[in-house]
Amino acid sequence: MNGKAIVFISILFTLLIACSSPKVPQDFLTTALSSQHPSIKKVMDSVGQYELQIKYTHISRDNDSLVFTDYNYQVNDSNYFYPASTVKLLTAILSLEKLNELDSVDLYSRFYIEGDSLETTFAHEISKIFAVSDNEANNRLFEFLGQDRINKQLKSRDIGPARISHRLSALNSDEVTTVPLVLYLNDSTVTPLKPSANALAKPLDLKKIKKGKAHFDDKELINEAFDFSLKNYYPINTQHEVLKRLIFPEAYSKEKRFRLKKNQRQFLLNAMCTLPKDLGYDPVHYYDGYCKFFMYGDTKDTIPKKLKIYNKAGSAYGTLTDCAYIKDTENKVEFLLTATLLTNANGILNDNQYEYQDVGLPFLAQLGREIYHLERIKKR
Repeated sequence: MNGKAIVFISILFTLLIACSSPKVPQDFLTTALSSQHPSIKKVMDSVGQYELQIKYTHISRDNDSLVFTDYNYQVNDSNYFYPASTVKLLTAILSLEKLNELDSVDLYSRFYIEGDSLETTFAHEISKIFAVSDNEANNRLFEFLGQDRINKQLKSRDIGPARISHRLSALNSDEVTTVPLVLYLNDSTVTPLKPSANALAKPLDLKKIKKGKAHFDDKELINEAFDFSLKNYYPINTQHEVLKRLIFPEAYSKEKRFRLKKNQRQFLLNAMCTLPKDLGYDPVHYYDGYCKFFMYGDTKDTIPKKLKIYNKAGSAYGTLTDCAYIKDTENKVEFLLTATLLTNANGILNDNQYEYQDVGLPFLAQLGREIYHLERIKKR
């Protein structure tokens, strides 16, 4: 047998092996992070200072079956980051579940917080949580739930580690006794819900729980790292899993699914991809990407109707986080992406001097675009 024949047979054998082997999804995350785009390169060239964690899930559909392939970059539940407003997704889901336990109360039932003059509905507060990340809306639902209920429900589902201990941007943020809700059963009948007394938060024992070299307490500069040990804890893996269970309940056994009625789940999904302008907010300030860090966090461009971003993002203490299911209905592209990074070059927390606009948002936006572009090419 001559040399050419041997080479031909070798190539043919290789092709046969390749064709018979199951297709393994390409690692788009590694490809995206290797991008030479300045917004990616700026972070990846000095990645150690940004405490970057990313989880990406490639989704394959084969008739009625779903295949999820996960890719991680520096994801570690033991490395703490402040989750900020990403915890609001938990508040929304668990509030809907609790409504199902109450008689004559639903999404559109009116209520107010004792001592508060604002009368609202559960639907309206949930909508504000996702459209503009309204802290007060979250805190009203927090009073409805209480810390213990939130943490107990999370633990019982075996979703992953988490600890919710406080409200957001409130004077009584870590108060353990909730303020009663007063519910309207009809136009003239109201009933107050009993307040709940919750356990005091215990300090978290995690790496990177102290951040920076100094921080402001009100207007006083404290030359010590900021201690997050009594703050909320909601790591990347848990965030990703919560969203995955919400988007794809059929992939889980009944006991692992969130106990939402069909109309509740659909309402929640609609709220998650609703843009501020759809609720009447001024689009000049509340532009489409205001709460959509992936793909649109660094631009005021309009998000096309074919693109649905179901997400909850958060920003505080220099940390930016987004957890999203991104779906292009026209090009049949879909994927899950969760990421966090710290942008605090001067090492001082609570001074509002963070690199959100220069580093964090451009990175997250470009990361989303890189993954989307790679997924779309694969679909062609």
